[in-house]
Amino acid sequence: MIDPLILVLDEGTTSTRAMLFGQDGALHGVAQQELTQHYPQSGWVEHDAAEIWDKTLACARDMVEQAGGADHVAAIGITNQRETVVAWDKATGEPLTRAIVWQDRRTAAFCAELKAAGHEDTVRDKTGLLLDPYFSGTKMRWMLDNVPAIRAAADAGTLALGTVESWLVWKLSGGAHHVTDASNASRTLLLALEGGQWDADLCDLLGVPVTALPEVIDCAGELAHADPELLGAAIPVCGMAGDQQAATIGQGCLDPGQTKATYGTGAFVLANTGTHVPASQNRLLGTVLYQVHGERHYAIEGAVFVAGSLIKYLRDTLGLIEAAEETEELARSIDSSGGVVVVPALSGLGAPHWRPEARGIISGLGFDTGRAHIARAALEAMAHQTRDLAQAYAADGAQWTGLRIDGGMAVNDWMAQDIANLLGLPVTRPDFVETTALGAAMLAAVGCGMHGSLKDAAETMIGATQRFEPAMADSVRAERLARWDAAIAKV
Repeated sequence: MIDPLILVLDEGTTSTRAMLFGQDGALHGVAQQELTQHYPQSGWVEHDAAEIWDKTLACARDMVEQAGGADHVAAIGITNQRETVVAWDKATGEPLTRAIVWQDRRTAAFCAELKAAGHEDTVRDKTGLLLDPYFSGTKMRWMLDNVPAIRAAADAGTLALGTVESWLVWKLSGGAHHVTDASNASRTLLLALEGGQWDADLCDLLGVPVTALPEVIDCAGELAHADPELLGAAIPVCGMAGDQQAATIGQGCLDPGQTKATYGTGAFVLANTGTHVPASQNRLLGTVLYQVHGERHYAIEGAVFVAGSLIKYLRDTLGLIEAAEETEELARSIDSSGGVVVVPALSGLGAPHWRPEARGIISGLGFDTGRAHIARAALEAMAHQTRDLAQAYAADGAQWTGLRIDGGMAVNDWMAQDIANLLGLPVTRPDFVETTALGAAMLAAVGCGMHGSLKDAAETMIGATQRFEPAMADSVRAERLARWDAAIAKV
């Protein structure tokens, strides 16, 4: 008899995947497809929601077949790119416009208007968030104001708004469930951290109709069921969380104070605060880490908008490298970046600066600058952005004693060591770096009763780790920091 497996749908910014996990955390299979990135104008980033669904379903079917059929799949876990907004018609089940991606900056002017009117303190106190285009609520308002079909659907009472997990559950369940988990809901500007459902005052402020929003539910439990015609059985959806919350769980950061950083398209640091509602005085974010049996656990988060997408930019747009893996070899080929500094504000600056209008720069160029210098400076930017966050956490009284890292970029040993060097702290990396998917698998395993609690799941499903100790002279660190601070001042 084959042990039952967990099917994880990991819907990211640049690709969507389906993955099979055993109850011991072992990976049994992966299917992946790339997603098309649409850039209609400067600062705008869009996805085709229909493409997201079609490719996610295709990957899921591949994994169900590899599992030996739906009877061998105990539950589904879903994790997703957060803040990205999908609008669809409940009557047709079809998208009404392209999804607006979390990186999109088109609502910067609206956010500035709300700030100028004095609303940011109220929004921050309720939601733990700042008025920034990053979050979902202003994207929803933009759709209502600028896409006639969306306004018409709202007037007709058939509009559905949601983030990506809501869209996937709607399609997966054949339209039976319009839901979002509390971790994703906490990223919209529309949910109070201590409120069970949507906050009416926040919805009024942003002009988003509550009737179009999904129901806010737990992150683990029997949350929905797949349409049997899609996967061969009514497989229950038993776990859901935004990608950064899922990665925090997958790193085993289940106790207050434990901190992780995920280096994917962007870079995101979360520190567990337990059941204590976080409040930052240094422009970090309060967020729901997970909700189980109606009880919420929280985290303080620092979000950097550009990490792996910078390496993709060097490869696809500038043509400086042919593959991401080249960056490590190039970084090791020289002793320093030669004074070159890359500030990767390609989508503005996130925490702790929060400057949506900022644009990236490469400074310190000379005739002796080669592509190795730029590649090394690009990797160094990851450590610098992480240190900026560490300083903000320390100012909030949450000083790090170490850092757990994961995500696609974290496989780069040179970068992992550079982060440890610049922070002056040990950095730990799991041998299995895809902790986002693992966290979703852990939630689903708890939700379907495979494991009794997240701590039980962590003990069974999380594997070995590697440790990087700091090894940088204080003078070298000080010189690096001075160059970085000067470059940041320019943007």
